[in-house]
Amino acid sequence: MKSRNSNTSAYVAAILYASIIGFSFLFVKMTVTKSNPLDVLAHRFAIGWIAVAIPFIFGWVRLRFNWSDVRRLLPLGLLSPVLFFALQAFGLMSASSSEAGIILAMVPLFTAPIAAFFLKERTNVVQKLSILLSVAGVIFIFAMKGGAGWSGGNVVGLILLVLSALSMAGFSVLARPLTRKYTPLEISFVTMAMGFILFAAAALIKHGTAGSLNLFFQPFVDSKYLLALLYLGIVSTVISNLLSTYALARLEASKVSVFNNLSTLISIIAGALILHEELTVAHIIGTVMIIIGVLGTNFGKLPWRSRSDVASLSAGKSPGA
Repeated sequence: MKSRNSNTSAYVAAILYASIIGFSFLFVKMTVTKSNPLDVLAHRFAIGWIAVAIPFIFGWVRLRFNWSDVRRLLPLGLLSPVLFFALQAFGLMSASSSEAGIILAMVPLFTAPIAAFFLKERTNVVQKLSILLSVAGVIFIFAMKGGAGWSGGNVVGLILLVLSALSMAGFSVLARPLTRKYTPLEISFVTMAMGFILFAAAALIKHGTAGSLNLFFQPFVDSKYLLALLYLGIVSTVISNLLSTYALARLEASKVSVFNNLSTLISIIAGALILHEELTVAHIIGTVMIIIGVLGTNFGKLPWRSRSDVASLSAGKSPGA
């Protein structure tokens, strides 16, 4: 009974995480129109790290870390938040939030081969066909857009979003064994601090060399920017990170990654209704193909994973090495 309740709470956490991410594309799009992506990321993670640090600062939660623990979590922080959010923000400068949501549906496709390499998971025929169906859905959407209608900037934006999805897939696989040793709040404390330090330093150096430090703080006078930033910094960064690591502590990486497709639907609807972005039949058909393919990929029967494989990944080694 306890295990069943734990799984139920993990599924609820995964659904909430996907819903938050789905709306985050909308708010990222709102912020990058008011400030450059690097400043947005610096502001976002400053707010996020302050929020996640409060329980430790006031002594509500005790920090159990030493430097070896921090070093173990650094690769996780590099994948997300650093690479995931940086690539997403720069990608959204030239791609729509709807396209970003569709590309996010590719995360489980990337998760499967990464998990196969590190965890020795194997895919059956149904799963391989499902992967092909999902890829076909993405190709269909872009093909129906018409190659002549693409600008160079748009293609670059789409590539950055694909790399962002790849970073999240790596995060899902790497976080799985780490959640056995550290709590979601502890993982968030280190990864958020990493994002805050790197993005804030990069933004301040950029403005310092250009003599434009005043521009770093200027967007805060815009109430819409500030509200969007609070959502991104606290809800989309801290809370979503806590929810995803909580779910990964109780469910396989492939099962958690499939919930990213809920955010695809939410981001498409939000982009169409709020930002008035174009929603075509190709978007709908392609998204259905992606979702069916990802469901087949991730809910197929996977081989049992040994404890030694998990231990090897946690130690930073390839299983069987």
